[in-house]
Amino acid sequence: MGIYVLTCSTSKFKQLQQKQQPDDESGDIIERLAADAGHKIAERKLIADSKPMIRKALRAALANREVDVMIVTGGTGLSQTDVTFETISPILERQIPGFGEIFRRVSFDEIGSAAMMSRAFAGTIKGKAVFCLPGSPNGVKTAMEKLILPELGHIVGLSRRT
Repeated sequence: MGIYVLTCSTSKFKQLQQKQQPDDESGDIIERLAADAGHKIAERKLIADSKPMIRKALRAALANREVDVMIVTGGTGLSQTDVTFETISPILERQIPGFGEIFRRVSFDEIGSAAMMSRAFAGTIKGKAVFCLPGSPNGVKTAMEKLILPELGHIVGLSRRT
């Protein structure tokens, strides 16, 4: 599978604009685990957590023939600046509600009641899977290892059936 990795972090994006090299541990984890599972990173971007930038990245991922899956990290929390959920969820053609439900359940076992604050979600658009994860490296690792990678081929295959 070709994977588009998108990190939504205004603070890291500001560092990038200032010619600094931001630490994108969550993006690194997604890239490493996907590559270790035999998938190709079609593209990787770091943007601010802003609706216009997220929409632009989403359009690019959907238009790229090499992209089968988009994995977004960041912007799924409860703060006023976390806008990934509001930006992407209305565009999904098919939602995968079980992803967010199971992610929060698995996270509960790891971090306790704070898991309820995650608005991680997934769905499909135009035959491509979209997973939106928290910015937390531990949350990303959990989602990749326990949920996304084991079912990725199945989800993409189903989303392409007409």
